[in-house]
Amino acid sequence: MSLTVTILGATGSIGRSTTDLLAQHADRFRVGAVVGGRDAAALARVARETGAAFAALADEAGGADLAAALSGSGIPNGAGESAVLEAVARDADIVVAAISGAAGLKPTHAALRLGRTVALANKESLVCAGDAFMRDAARYGARILPMDSEHDALAQALAGRPLDDVRTLMITASGGPFRTWTRERIAAACAAEAAAHPTWSMGMKINIDSASLMNKGLELIEAHHLFGVAPARLDVVVHPQSVVHGLVYWLDGAVTAELALPDMRVPISHCLGLGDRLTIARGRPLDLVALGSLTFEAADEERFPCLRIARAALAEGGAAPTVLNAANEVAVAAFIRGAIGFYGIAELVERACEHFSGLHRTAPEGVEAALAIDAEARAWSAAALTRMQAAG
Repeated sequence: MSLTVTILGATGSIGRSTTDLLAQHADRFRVGAVVGGRDAAALARVARETGAAFAALADEAGGADLAAALSGSGIPNGAGESAVLEAVARDADIVVAAISGAAGLKPTHAALRLGRTVALANKESLVCAGDAFMRDAARYGARILPMDSEHDALAQALAGRPLDDVRTLMITASGGPFRTWTRERIAAACAAEAAAHPTWSMGMKINIDSASLMNKGLELIEAHHLFGVAPARLDVVVHPQSVVHGLVYWLDGAVTAELALPDMRVPISHCLGLGDRLTIARGRPLDLVALGSLTFEAADEERFPCLRIARAALAEGGAAPTVLNAANEVAVAAFIRGAIGFYGIAELVERACEHFSGLHRTAPEGVEAALAIDAEARAWSAAALTRMQAAG
């Protein structure tokens, strides 16, 4: 019997990799619904190619374009928040949550409340409202499968062993495009240089987060919630080859690691297989002899202060990670449009975290509370950005 998959974020890089795998295993899966952001034409193409039973565009203004693009296909469709929630409400065995940023919180949480199995690639859900998400997953009988390559690697390496046997969970970072750059050269970098990731192609915002190592900070927060591990037992190591994705350090001194080529179809297939291994067509095997060597370096929090700031937010707890994420989204958008330099990202985020420190001591009780703090932090960050620009 085939499984029904709903894809939130169907037009992004994770969504495209997901549809590629579903097409390779068409006998095992059917697509229930696809959700996109603003690109009506791209979403219509995905809906037609996958034979989706429903298509929803988050941008209500694009509804007419989506309807026109799907004319004659027989695929029901809609636009706006209600249409997205309708897509989530449709029957599905697995919901792939791959909407980028805080925009993914509501639909992902709606899937949890329906008791779905959620393959989670939207790390902001756990960064902004991790306590609420994990609590509600347990309350409604939902299952969260980590789809980020690092967290999927940790899950595979743990293999169900008790966390009491674990000393440290470690995720890897490629180091991004600036790994070997001096601080002075990094300070002068433009958005195109920051987005030129050496091993992954994940969209401009995520690539820039990788360049600043903020992405690793967000992933530490995500790992804290997914695995229930204290911040002191989580760490990051820079691994330029991006072959080792996660490592479990055991109390007896042994280390278990998951290795794979940097291909997001690997963790996606692990989630879609629900324990089974899916063959990935056109996937080449990992050839360690050809690779020759694997290298590891300590993360440099002087040249990449965003990682330090994210660690501090995780240690503070409460709503600090929510503020961190909101300020970072504002700062990265400002960097992309040339309003601030690269190190302006860390400066703005740290200012926001310092301003809100102690103001929201408890974690958001739910998604609405998290989104309210997110909006408050974004507004403050936008005003602080104006002050930074005025000061030169």
